[in-house]
Amino acid sequence: MVKRRDFIKAGTLAVAGMAVPRWSFSRDAQDFPVVRIAADQRSFKSAAVEATITRMKKVIKDPELAWLFENCFPNTIDTTVHYKPIDGKPDTFVITGDIDAMWLRDSTAQVWPYLPLLKEDKQLKDMVAGLVHRQTKCIIIDPYANAFYDRPKESEWTSDHTEMKPMLHERKWELDSLCYAIRLAYHYWKTTGDTSPFDDEWLKAMRLVLQTCKEQQRKENRGPYKFGRTTAWSTDTVPGNGYGNPIKPNGLIASTFRPSDDASQYLFFIPSNFFAVVSFRQVAEILDKTGKDAKLSADFKALASEVENALKKHAVYNHPQYGKIYPFEVDGFGNYLLMDDAGIPGLISMPYLGAMSVKDPIYVNTRKFVLSDSNPYFFKGKAGEGLGSPHTLVDQIWPMGIIARAITSTDEKEIEAQLKLLKTTHNNTGFMHESFDKDDQAKFTRKWFAWVNTLFGELILKLEKERPHLLAKVY
Repeated sequence: MVKRRDFIKAGTLAVAGMAVPRWSFSRDAQDFPVVRIAADQRSFKSAAVEATITRMKKVIKDPELAWLFENCFPNTIDTTVHYKPIDGKPDTFVITGDIDAMWLRDSTAQVWPYLPLLKEDKQLKDMVAGLVHRQTKCIIIDPYANAFYDRPKESEWTSDHTEMKPMLHERKWELDSLCYAIRLAYHYWKTTGDTSPFDDEWLKAMRLVLQTCKEQQRKENRGPYKFGRTTAWSTDTVPGNGYGNPIKPNGLIASTFRPSDDASQYLFFIPSNFFAVVSFRQVAEILDKTGKDAKLSADFKALASEVENALKKHAVYNHPQYGKIYPFEVDGFGNYLLMDDAGIPGLISMPYLGAMSVKDPIYVNTRKFVLSDSNPYFFKGKAGEGLGSPHTLVDQIWPMGIIARAITSTDEKEIEAQLKLLKTTHNNTGFMHESFDKDDQAKFTRKWFAWVNTLFGELILKLEKERPHLLAKVY
């Protein structure tokens, strides 16, 4: 079976489902090889997505960026979407790419750039509705799990020291997983006006979300969740007899793992708590607009306010160089972890998730810290510069971090620099990767990583809408 860690060691190996030939070509060439999977092998098709590709190939004047968009934007539906109605309801299972399992976080992010197209493509709309239904079922199976299978089967992580179930691929408690499921449901509704996903099953799932998050405030005890793994990777398991390092309850919600699937050092992971405030209020809005469960709505609003107030009190650090900044993690005892990594949510990506304005003064200071040598996971080398992650150790830059930097930037020179980096670090594959070595783009991890591919497409579409003149340049 494929393990996520294997791709750190063998990232340049071919993986199933992708057309990845070996070739070399001049960057000045106008014609690029076809690397997108053949039409008859695509897992899902959308007329709206194809029309967007056709339009954007005319808008993007840099031929290599246009080629990257053509390959990356449809990668999720080309290779990872499995759609099939069940009992009259749409049902969609979205694998992450090189791993045959669905992450709540990844699957939401993978289809996210397609949401603006839902009104013009019913099949695409049904596919996303199906994913909302599937994520709802997953939360009901286990709100503490991060990754699921489409059917009961044994996982390579079945022996983990936690309450594994047959449908689970992995059971790492990550607060952002539940937030992402809410993000998808809310914005699907906002885009389409369709309230059909908000049935009794969804209400049950949201009650579990509330229960789980309140348990992980750990006010009275450490809650029912614990995790352990027999592994040589210290970030792949949890200290403290499976509960994590000690924390002092303060209203924030503990997240045993980060979005990278690495264990948190201090369990109050700040970016996900900001994300949770947004998500809880979105649930409440859905409940209010649909007239369902006023008490649940009130409880979500109350929890959102409690977490928001706790963030104001406990999630600001006075840095000697950068002034007030947001820390990555805190423990409630006065300890702060000062870093950021490329995973979303991270500190730099919080405005992208609607958690704050890019003009928020503390965020502005935080951004300066994050993109400096004061951040231990900001790397510079011969191949480029950008955020990495403990997940891929040191000196590995993540395209996801480069995109997050560009998508939250108000500086056009900075955005242009990120576009150049993305163009020059895909190692002639035509696709984004999880990471590449700061000195050698040929040393990369995860050849098939659908989230970052469609995220690249999202960046390009954002630029078309907000800064089209940047796409009229050749980099």
